[in-house]
Amino acid sequence: MMEVEISIDELAEILGEELKLPNILPKGDKNISQERYDYTGIQRVGPEGLKHFKRTYKESIKRQITTGNYDFDNPVVIPEQADKRYKSRNSVIDPMANAVIIYMMDISGSMGEEQKSIVRTESFWIDTWLTKQYKGLETRFIVHDIYAKEVDRETFFNTSESGGTMISSALTLCKQIIEKDYPISDWNIYGFYYSDGDNWSDKDTAICIDLLRNQLIPWSNMMAYGQVNSQYGSGQFLKDLREAFTNEPKLVLSQIDSREDIMASIKEFLGKGH
Repeated sequence: MMEVEISIDELAEILGEELKLPNILPKGDKNISQERYDYTGIQRVGPEGLKHFKRTYKESIKRQITTGNYDFDNPVVIPEQADKRYKSRNSVIDPMANAVIIYMMDISGSMGEEQKSIVRTESFWIDTWLTKQYKGLETRFIVHDIYAKEVDRETFFNTSESGGTMISSALTLCKQIIEKDYPISDWNIYGFYYSDGDNWSDKDTAICIDLLRNQLIPWSNMMAYGQVNSQYGSGQFLKDLREAFTNEPKLVLSQIDSREDIMASIKEFLGKGH
């Protein structure tokens, strides 16, 4: 078994190979660039602390092979000074995008630990990839049962509660956050809401559809709904949304039946570059 050390950033890059950047528009006055430095370049001189070991040994092997000194039966590689390669600092200009991502999750009693874990896993990878691509993104987190509340990142990815379900509570709080902190003329807005589709009543679903149709969808670049499969949830909300919004490109719907569907769901949300 081969073990490979890989960073979160590298995993995000792998994920991003099949995704497109969201269509973040130039709004407001926060579209600035920020200069940072990374050490992705290679040079022949430098301090020993920045020596690139893989490139150094690669150069040493190439030299030994071309000079006929490489012993395939006894592959001892001893780098010489000319083989040494060092990491060099490069200047990178990152765009600062004025965009906010609002994550919302149903934590009611019908959402079991497996369902919550699926939501957290998908949200984590969406958030990891987006924040890698765009510097300056803001993120907000909402959880709800009958009542909705804003929480910090750690609470969102760890909380476990129960109770009834009133989906409009989360969408209403989302609306209030946008109205208070993110003028639609200045901000790109993305919402990701996850539930098992079990709502309190048809009346509350009607309130949700009204909020989406008249405020949240028009205000946003994209609103996404991911429905996880639960033995206790009816799954009705996804059906209601499909019936109410038959041709709305800014509303993206995804059915997540198991962990195996997470990657496909992420592609549905981000694969079109909304």
